[in-house]
Order: sequence, then C-alpha cells, then structure tokens
Amino acid sequence: MNLSIVISASIAIFLSVFFFPLFNSTYWLKWRASLIPSTKFGADLIVKNGVIFTSDPSFPFANSMAIRDGRILRIGNYSSLQDLSGYGTKELNLEGKVVVPGFIDSHVHLISAGLQMARVQVEGVNRKDEIVRRVKEAVLNAKRGSWILGGGWNNDLWGGELPMASWIDEVTPDNPVWLTRMDGHMGLANSVALKLAGVTNLTKDPNGGTIMQTADGEPTGLLIDAAMELILSWIPEVSVDERREAMLRASSFALTRGVTTVVDVGRYFPGSSVEHSWQDFSDVYQWADSSGKMKIRVCLFFPIETWSRLYGVIHRAGRALSNWIYLGGVKAFADGSLGSNSALFHEPYFDDPHNYGLQVVEFESLFNMTIASDLSGLQVAIHAIGDKATDLILDMYESVALKNGKRDRRFRIEHAQHLAPGTADRFGQQGIVASVQPDHLLDDADVAIRKLGVDRAQKGSYLFRSLLSSNALLALGSDWPVTSTYPLRAIRTAMNRIPPGWDTAWIPSERLSLNDALIAHTISAARACFRENEIGSLLTGKLADFVILSSDSWDEFATGGSTSVNATYVGGIQAYP
Repeated sequence: MNLSIVISASIAIFLSVFFFPLFNSTYWLKWRASLIPSTKFGADLIVKNGVIFTSDPSFPFANSMAIRDGRILRIGNYSSLQDLSGYGTKELNLEGKVVVPGFIDSHVHLISAGLQMARVQVEGVNRKDEIVRRVKEAVLNAKRGSWILGGGWNNDLWGGELPMASWIDEVTPDNPVWLTRMDGHMGLANSVALKLAGVTNLTKDPNGGTIMQTADGEPTGLLIDAAMELILSWIPEVSVDERREAMLRASSFALTRGVTTVVDVGRYFPGSSVEHSWQDFSDVYQWADSSGKMKIRVCLFFPIETWSRLYGVIHRAGRALSNWIYLGGVKAFADGSLGSNSALFHEPYFDDPHNYGLQVVEFESLFNMTIASDLSGLQVAIHAIGDKATDLILDMYESVALKNGKRDRRFRIEHAQHLAPGTADRFGQQGIVASVQPDHLLDDADVAIRKLGVDRAQKGSYLFRSLLSSNALLALGSDWPVTSTYPLRAIRTAMNRIPPGWDTAWIPSERLSLNDALIAHTISAARACFRENEIGSLLTGKLADFVILSSDSWDEFATGGSTSVNATYVGGIQAYP
C-alpha cells in the first residue's frame, strides 16, 4: 500500500477521534456552558439588599434570596448566592425594604367577597337615610322586578336600632331587596321580597333560625341564620360568569393587600345551599386553574354535610390538585353571631335577658358528621362565637379524638371570639387551631360590653395572648367580606387592640407582639391548614410567595403604623402592582 495513503488515513482517523466532538452540537453546547456560570442550576431571580423575615424562629432574617421555577433556591447573604447567578438571572435590589412571606388569610368567603364588591355597598354606613339613598340609587339602575342585592350593614354604627322593611319599601315598590348584615347571620328583606317568599305573620321559625316580628306579630323584614333560607331560596342563582368574575376581582384585590393564599370556606352560611361550594369548585376554581387564570392560592373547605363527596375527590385526585388549589376539609356552624344576638352563650344576653343565642345545627347530627369526617382523614373546622358554642365543640372534638384514635388532625374552631374562664387553656391541651379575626374586635368592643355586660366582655373576649400562651395554633384571618382582607391592619389590631373612638387598649393583657402576629398570619396560618411544607415561610424549597413592604427598616415597620404593600410576588413572579 502506498505509504502516503496510509499516513493520510491515519491522520484522518486521529482528527476524527479528537476533533469530531467539537462539531457535535450537544458537545459544543456543553463545552460552551462550562466556560460560563451554569444556568441549569442557576437562579431565575435574586432578591437582594433587604430585610427578609423568614417566619422561621431558628433563622428569622436574611438579606437575599435566590428563586428558580417559582421556589426559593437558597436564602442568606448576597455573597452566598453568587454562584447561582448565571446567564438570564435577574436581580431585584430591595434597597433596604422589609420583605415578609405572602400573607395567608385563614378565613374568607372569596367569591362572596367578589360578588359583594359589585353590589349595593352599605358597609360602614352610619345613617338610616344613607342606606335608603343607596338602595334607591340601585333601583334606578335596575330593571323592574329584578332583585336588589347588597350587604355589609352594621346597625351598631347608627346606635343599635335594627332596620326594618318599612325603611326601604317606599323606594322599592317593584323590586325585591335582600341586604345581609356584615356578619352574614342576619338579612333585611323588603315587603316585596317577603310577599314573594310567602313570609307572613303565620310563618313559623325554622330550626336554627328566627323571623323577627313587630309587637303586632308582623314580620319586620329581618331574618336570622337558618330563617334566611326563606328568602335565599327565591333569589336567582348567580351565573357562572358572574362567579368567575367575582373570584378574579377578589383575587386581584387580595394581592393589593399582600395576600397570596386564602382559606376559602365558601358561599356557605346557615340557610344557604350546600351545593354552592361544589358549584364554585367545578365552575370557578377548576376552570381558573385549567385555564391559567388563578392569581392566588386557595385552600378550600366544603360543607360538612358533603364530607363523603370530598373524601371521594381526595381519594381519587389527592389534596393538592395543583400549586394553586388544595382541598382543606369540611366546615360546619355551631351558632350565629354576637351582632345578631344569635351567638350561643352559657348566660343570657345582657340586653336580651331571655335569649341565650342559637344552636344552628342539631348536635347529635353534627357529632356524627364530625366522627365520619375525621375517620376519613378530613380536617374539620367549626364556626363558634359564643362561649357555650365553643365549649360544646371542644367537648365534641375531645370525644371524637378518643373514639377515632390518636393522629395529627388539627381540629379548627373558627372565630373563638368569646370564651368562658379556662377555655383558652383547652385549645392548647387538645391541640386545637384557633382561627381568629382581629379586626372583628374593632366593631365588637362596644357591642360586646352592651350585649354581655362589662365583666363578661372584659374577661372573655378575643383572648389572643391567652390562646397563644396555651400553645394553641393561632391563625389570623379576616372573614372577608365581613371585614375587608387587610393583614397589615389585622396585625396592628392584634398588637394594639384600640377600637375606634377609644384612647386605650381593650383588654391590653391580650395584645400580641409584632413577631407573634406576623407568625400567626404566615407560617402558623400555613400549619393550620397542613400547608407548612409549601407556604408560610421563606426558606429553601418553599414556594416563593412574598411581599415587599414600604418600610425601609425593621424598626420602622415595628414602630410605625403607616406601612403599606409595595409589591406582591406569587411563585417568584410579580403579581401586584
């Protein structure tokens, strides 16, 4: 063989072995990537130069955090994150601003709140004539015969006198009207609505409800708790589109307040249909999730009467349907509300000596549904405001736990506003979640004194510090639309406890520190609904939900009352503004 051919062939083989990989696109990209910081393991976003409150007592503060794919990749000092900065990494300089985990509102009616935002607004109205004016304005813009809906009125703002149908009858001769009280446990119907629903002086009070009457036995237009169904059943169902718009409207508003997750207990009140929660689940939440329209995360609770249906869904699909939707558990009612004189107490109302309140659900039935729900692994949350209602539910929870055996169940009591002596200690002893709403005390301080007397109101109302000292899991919320979702205000209320018109704190020994209130609105709120592994704190591996506040230092945040939300991030993406 010709020697030159052999040499040429050998050179060709040599070149192919050692240089061919350079012409291979995969090899070339790997080689190129080795010369620059890796993007595969790098961050999408690095947030730096801030005061980042993590909600973790073992590591409370950091100044920077790196985020990738919606989760926190690492948190610490900026210098410790430098190796995570690569091609395409963005940086956000906080310039010393305070950052906290995304707030979790532990008790809302999200779609109801969104619907109310588009209806007759009477929240905060302190004059009868102003309510009449707003209803009249709504009638002028409505079709004859269509329902006029609204809510948020609080009779305590105009001295306590309860409204009557006669207030608004003259301006609503052709339109039925239904206006719910701020607490959702009482509503006002005009005479057109009463006639349409067939409510007369012969109509009997339903179990768990009251039809208010005049001295002559005629309906006043006010219906309490289960009696509201007499009117609600006649109101046309809200359309799917309206409910979808309401959810998106409420979600957008929540983001302006720094809320990134809500525990939604649904459009479920005494007297309302248990189907509403399920219709909203399929028509609204699953639609929004599948179409990429979810803006905040939701933990959903369903009526306890439908526990087996929820168990079936969880058995098939799990609890976390996505990063947006988590199936929390079931909810029930034990009593009504203080403002409606339907919260259940051991002693009668000071201003209504023959009234102890209402037990809105038959106890044996509630007990059996709770046993079944708990045995199926569902978390149970029960509304209780009066001291007797709370004691009854604590007794029931204790019996259920003994019957079904030991496990991490995290039973919840929603509101827990007025407690008998020693009851706060039982929350910690039994491991009960106290889901409380600080801003309610702003409306209730004067009301509680009038309805319960000074001694009872002073000893047993809104015992936040006592509950926390008992080792109860304290979770803060708003009960929106009863009060607006506003975590920063709720935190200040829990810290100061100064109602409108007061110069001093109401029961100052029950105030919380800033740290305690923040924890209760973040990581403890996450634990209260079994979500602490995903949200509630800013630590490696958690979803990157956080809020940038207007405060330039922690001291300013701790001492100033004017802190506001500058920006809200959900999954590392700016969602507001």
